[in-house]
Amino acid sequence: MRPHVIREWRLAALLVAAAILTGVFACNKGASGTAQVDHPAQLDRSHPPALGQAPKVTLPTIEKRTLSNGLPVWLVELHEVPLVQVNLVVQAGANDDPAGKFGVASLTSSMLDEGAGQRSALDIADAVDYLGADLETTSSFDASAIRLNVPVAKLADALPIMADVALRPTFAQSELDRLRQELITSILQSRDDPAAVVPQAFARLVFGTTHRYGTAAVGTITTLKGFTPADLRAFHEATYRPSNATLIVAGDVQSSTLLPQLEKAFGGWTNAGPVTRTPVPTATQLTEREIDIVDIPGAAQSQIRIGWVGVSRSTPDYFPLQVLNTILGGSFTSRLNQNLREVHQYTYGASSRFDMRLSPASFASGAGVQTDKTSEALTEFFNELNGIGKPIGPEELKKARNYITLGFPSEFETINDLAGHLEEMVVYKLSDDYFNRYTANIEGVSSPALADAAAKYIQPGKFKVVVVGDRKVIEPGIRALKLGTVKTMSVVELLGP
Repeated sequence: MRPHVIREWRLAALLVAAAILTGVFACNKGASGTAQVDHPAQLDRSHPPALGQAPKVTLPTIEKRTLSNGLPVWLVELHEVPLVQVNLVVQAGANDDPAGKFGVASLTSSMLDEGAGQRSALDIADAVDYLGADLETTSSFDASAIRLNVPVAKLADALPIMADVALRPTFAQSELDRLRQELITSILQSRDDPAAVVPQAFARLVFGTTHRYGTAAVGTITTLKGFTPADLRAFHEATYRPSNATLIVAGDVQSSTLLPQLEKAFGGWTNAGPVTRTPVPTATQLTEREIDIVDIPGAAQSQIRIGWVGVSRSTPDYFPLQVLNTILGGSFTSRLNQNLREVHQYTYGASSRFDMRLSPASFASGAGVQTDKTSEALTEFFNELNGIGKPIGPEELKKARNYITLGFPSEFETINDLAGHLEEMVVYKLSDDYFNRYTANIEGVSSPALADAAAKYIQPGKFKVVVVGDRKVIEPGIRALKLGTVKTMSVVELLGP
């Protein structure tokens, strides 16, 4: 299910709750003290209940400590349920892949729990399951993480397993061969699916073959075939260090009892020395509109992506862009989705997104549309992309701000959610009160700020248009639109064998 659909449902639930609390569904006590429900005729159903103020989000205090080896620890105590979330976030990801070895960060992360310390991959899985815990390893472009969720009573038993996975992976050749084959098989299978091809195609055509963002984090079939256990050990040795990591803990624990356990598990991590990260260079921005058709003969749908190089997570326009994108394509009631899904019924869902990383990634709008409506869908996309540059009225602005602020508290429902936001603070160097001020910053976005952001970041005349589908069916209609130069290619020609 799409995240914006889930958020719409949550918003609807908040509206119902607000209606109950404000007495729209009135329930009064009569003289006898029994509840009397007002007759439906007395209720005003001519308009929805008014929205109340957005709830204030205040994060619990973050206690910041340091282990004997210099590893920072961020602790948030939450005693509602007897669970604890422990995340070790390492500031190294696909951004740090050496040239010619795209995918090594992702593969290193995937291999961490495929054998560590004295345990095999199956031993690790069995031990974690026995404790009623969850242990995952993950990697993105900006960071990698090992995450443990465990009943607090089993924390002392689980931490040594987590520490082995993070600090002492074995990188066994047999496990590497198995995982590598699974990844290559997955890549090959995806070549027949336009929905899987289009994000890779868009990235390659916007950023090129040499820029890191032009290749998926997992790498390519060629790079995957070339990796050895030595490559993974070298990357792990160079980047998984206490000076380059932070241990985040949220849950039913106290520092007096927790810190000795963390010291025992991670204090012996002696891989010392600073890590210098080289930022991913900002890609050259596009200057004219071009259309690329990636041919998948017989494709049941056309997958469309339209956009260009976007902004980094540190952009000063972050909050205006959140509101602007909510209006354009970031919610179920956005302009793109209402136009292409509700009005024209070309798609099950159309959306847009600013992918914000440490370095500027992409802005893209897109949808999977009926093959025979590909050109018509492109016309509507550009109607909305051009239209977002016109002044946005106060009601639409208010609706978008409410959508974001009323849904924002749901992003902190669990200790896992909270720990994830603390990771974001670490990786992107956000202030301790960043999320406490989030709602106020959204509510402060003005119409002029939206106009400035749209003019700067949404310029349809310079966008790359990528359509993955059945070329022989869709090409004539696309060319007839005269949107710009049209090029055609196969998946293999674009992404390689």
